[in-house]
Amino acid sequence: METIMVYLDNMFAGLPRSPEVERMKQELLSGMEDKYLELKQEGRSENEAVGIVISEFGNIEELMEELGIQTEDAAETYPVLTEEEVQAYLAAKRSAGFWTGLGVWLSSAGIAFLILMDTLFESLGSSSDQGTFGIGSVIGMSGMFVLVAVAVGMFIYSGMKLGRFEYMEKGFQLPRSLMMTIQRRRASFALTYRVALITGVCLCILSPVFIFAGAYVNDTYAAYGVSALLATAGIGVFLFVYYGNIQGSYTTLLEDQHLNAAKREEARAVRAVEAVVWPLATAFFLFTGFVYQRWDINWAIFPIVGILSGSFSNVYHMMKNKKPS
Repeated sequence: METIMVYLDNMFAGLPRSPEVERMKQELLSGMEDKYLELKQEGRSENEAVGIVISEFGNIEELMEELGIQTEDAAETYPVLTEEEVQAYLAAKRSAGFWTGLGVWLSSAGIAFLILMDTLFESLGSSSDQGTFGIGSVIGMSGMFVLVAVAVGMFIYSGMKLGRFEYMEKGFQLPRSLMMTIQRRRASFALTYRVALITGVCLCILSPVFIFAGAYVNDTYAAYGVSALLATAGIGVFLFVYYGNIQGSYTTLLEDQHLNAAKREEARAVRAVEAVVWPLATAFFLFTGFVYQRWDINWAIFPIVGILSGSFSNVYHMMKNKKPS
C-alpha cells in the first residue's frame, strides 16, 4: 500500500494546489485502497495487487476531465523537497532564530547599558562636577552603539541564511514518509516549546518588578530597575524568537505547503506589517523614556503591540473576504 501512496503523491506533484485537486486525490486514494484490499482478499500477491490498482486508476487526465477540474493552472508546479533540503531548512531556521533572538537581546542590553551608565555616573557626580555625567553619557552611548551594530550584523546574517529558501514561498510538496517524520519531530518538540513560551511570558510580565522595587528603595534606583527590566525582558523575547522560529519551521513544512495564493499573500502582508510596527514601538519606547522619563509605564507598549500584531491577521482576512455591496 505504501507503493500506491508514493505513486499517488508523484502523480499529483505536477498539479496546482486547490480544494478540487485535494478532494480528487482523497477520493482516488480511497478507491485505490478499496481495490487493493479487494485484490488481496482474492489471494493476489502484493505486486499483482499494486500493478492492477495503478493500471486501473493511473490515468489522471481522464479523471480530471470526468470530474470537471480545470487544468489551465497546471503549468504551475511545486517542487518536491528532499530530505536533505528539509534538514538544511530546519537547521537554517534554528540558526536564524538564535542569531535574531541574540540580536534582539543585544539591542535591549545596549539600551539598558546606556541607562545604567547615565544613572551611575550622574549619581557619582555633583552639581559642580558636570564632567562625570558627560563621561557616563559618552560611555553609555558608545556601548549602546557597539551592541546595536553587532545586533544589526546578526540580523543581516540570519536573513542571509534563510535567503536560499525563498523559493519555498511560492509553494512546495513533501513526500508522505518525510511529512510523517516531521510530524513526529514537531510532536516531540511541543513540550519544549510550551515551556519556553511560558518562561518567556513570565519573564516579560515579571520584569517591571525591578522598577517598582527600585522606586520603593529610592527614586534613583528606579532607573537601575529599567536596565534590569530591559535585560530580563530581552531574555524573554529571545526565547520567543528562538523557539518560535523552530516551531515556525515545522508549521511551514507541514501546513504552508497547503496554502493557496491568497493565504500566501496574507502571510506576506502580516510579515511586512510586523517589520514596520515593532521598530516603531521600540522608537516610541525610547522617546517616551528619554524625553518624558516614563520608564515606569512605557514598557506596556510591547504587549499592546504584540496583541494588535496578532489580531492584524484576522482583520486582514476579514477585509479580504468581505463581499462588495
